[in-house]
Amino acid sequence: MKKKRVLLITFLTIIAFLFLFAACAKKEETKVTREKAQTYTCPMHPQIVKNGPGTCPICGMDLVPFEKNNAQDFLILGASQQALANLRTMKVGENEFSNSSRLNGRLVTDPEQTVYVSSRVAGRIEVLYVKETGVPIRKGQPLYKIYSEQLSSLQQEYLVAAAQVSSFPEDKRFNQMKTAAKQKLLLYGQSEAQLSDLVKKQKVSPYVTYFAPNSGIIAELSVTEGQYVGEGGSIMKLEDYDRLWVEADVYPSDAHKIKTGQKVQVIVSGYEDQPQVMRVDFINPALQTSKQIMQLRGTIPNPSNQWQAGLQAVVLLPSSGQKNVLALPVDAVIRDGNGAHVWIEAEKGKYQPRMVTLGVETFDEVEITDGLKNGETVVVSGAYLLYSEFILKKGKNPMEGMKM
Repeated sequence: MKKKRVLLITFLTIIAFLFLFAACAKKEETKVTREKAQTYTCPMHPQIVKNGPGTCPICGMDLVPFEKNNAQDFLILGASQQALANLRTMKVGENEFSNSSRLNGRLVTDPEQTVYVSSRVAGRIEVLYVKETGVPIRKGQPLYKIYSEQLSSLQQEYLVAAAQVSSFPEDKRFNQMKTAAKQKLLLYGQSEAQLSDLVKKQKVSPYVTYFAPNSGIIAELSVTEGQYVGEGGSIMKLEDYDRLWVEADVYPSDAHKIKTGQKVQVIVSGYEDQPQVMRVDFINPALQTSKQIMQLRGTIPNPSNQWQAGLQAVVLLPSSGQKNVLALPVDAVIRDGNGAHVWIEAEKGKYQPRMVTLGVETFDEVEITDGLKNGETVVVSGAYLLYSEFILKKGKNPMEGMKM
């Protein structure tokens, strides 16, 4: 009897030991499984995901483990976190969406408002009354004084002819000589007032002052004081900026959307709040050899010279196909290898990713054809920060396993 009791105790001890061993083994296996499930990422590059510790192949930083709470498919952010991430949301609604084409353009000087001042006679520039560019000039303002013996001879000829007419007013030949001498001086840029003063003073002078034929801005100076110039030699260039040309590049595929006389919208860089309406005056029918593009041109007013030639501009070609659709700002959509998605604010401070299907896209907006409903609240600023935060905390792509 005593022997049977010893065998029973021994048997129960063995059974207990086996159960204890199995429990320890199971616990160790669970621990190993958890360690194997732990993933690591780079704090600076959340797209780097590895199953074990190591260093980032991009920046070399040590990888850090993800948070354990990987099962949730949403993020919870407090008010301070939302402010730090600069999150902005909007309610989705159907609005008029126009697939307008944007053409890159620029402001250039209108050649019709450019005046080239050239020397009427050969001579030496004695005085330049304007010695720098960018200076505004009024019509009739003195520009330069020139020394010309040729003009002095023509003045003397005119005085002789005028004296002959004064002595013999009925002689047609003397009158014709006076008219011819006067015409020569007028063609050389002398004014009626200068000729009257010449007859009054009866004194010729090789120094003649020339005045501005138009108002404008000195855009270019071609001479210096003391320089000799020939007849027709360039002196300076005057430009008026009350009107400016807009030249825009047109791809051949967009050529059918525009025609001469059509009105388009122009947005000058830095003045997006002041769109201008422009009439298309000219479309170059030939392609530029180096760029394989066409050019259109129009004119816009430039009050108070607020715009300068050389500024970038955008020309919007209207599209006939306008419709009411769900549309979002381009920055609200995150694109990756799994598709496109947006972030929905399901509740206050709770953000969930949502895969969407995109339609027509412009420079500013993109049409959403599937995945969103009218009235839902979507993150339009800070969406990429939510995307990075999700990868960093959850250890997976927010679109992983999702299907439309």
